[in-house]
Amino acid sequence: MLERISLKHITVLIIAMKVAMALYLFWGIINRGGTETAFAFDWSFLGYLLTGFIAQLIDGALGMAHGVTCTSLLFYFGVSPAVATASVHTTKVFTAGASGLSHLYLGNVDRKLLLRLILPGILGAVIGAYMISEILDGKWIKPYITMYLLFLGVLILLKSFRTQRPKTEVKFVSLLGAFGGFFDSIGGGGWGPIVTSNIVNQGNDPREAVGTVNTAEFFVAFFSTMVFLVFVVVESWQVVLGLIAGGLLAAPLGAMLVRQIRPKTLMFLVGITIILSQSYNLYSWLF
Repeated sequence: MLERISLKHITVLIIAMKVAMALYLFWGIINRGGTETAFAFDWSFLGYLLTGFIAQLIDGALGMAHGVTCTSLLFYFGVSPAVATASVHTTKVFTAGASGLSHLYLGNVDRKLLLRLILPGILGAVIGAYMISEILDGKWIKPYITMYLLFLGVLILLKSFRTQRPKTEVKFVSLLGAFGGFFDSIGGGGWGPIVTSNIVNQGNDPREAVGTVNTAEFFVAFFSTMVFLVFVVVESWQVVLGLIAGGLLAAPLGAMLVRQIRPKTLMFLVGITIILSQSYNLYSWLF
């Protein structure tokens, strides 16, 4: 059955799901009677827009770091952790969708790998979103994942100086998708670092790895956000819409940028991004 699903079918599905999510969120605003204040913008909106633009440009080009970039910059602008987390998860549906569509259009997606990632990623994300909403505090496991990703980032960085191996079949795709989706939900980020870094580490083309993982991230973000919306009421519409607007502007640029960077250079940038982002996470946990 999966063999019948083409990249065109996936493109149409992403568009339809994005429209459905937009209508749902708009209905939520109307239903709560918040139309008079929800769209009352001030100059801080430009800061949120810039945050969304920078985070999505990095994520679209390197396949990771949207969550940590967004969250870090939102903290800088004085947004509370709770508002930042809910806003980033809601925003990722639209920014990841735009990024995925851009990568699909530019031919950066491996169809077979994408289909193998989507369902395990969704399952892991839904379980993680439910557990962090109702059962767990994800902070206890984050340091261990951070140290693992730091090691992987150093490994990828070292491999960027070696001769690139020929493309191989990616191993443990279902486990990568499930773990990536799960930790993305409970830790506020992790899909890109876990999935992209492991695929690149196995010797696959970084351009296709970034494009494929970004496209799969839309489905992960969509279903985890639906779970979060059941338990968390999103009121910070100025933050959400600023992040969405900035992300939509940056998504095509990130997809084009990844086509212009040589594979070894892209691998080097992926390694550096993992090391810097996870070093920040480890520093935040320690201090």
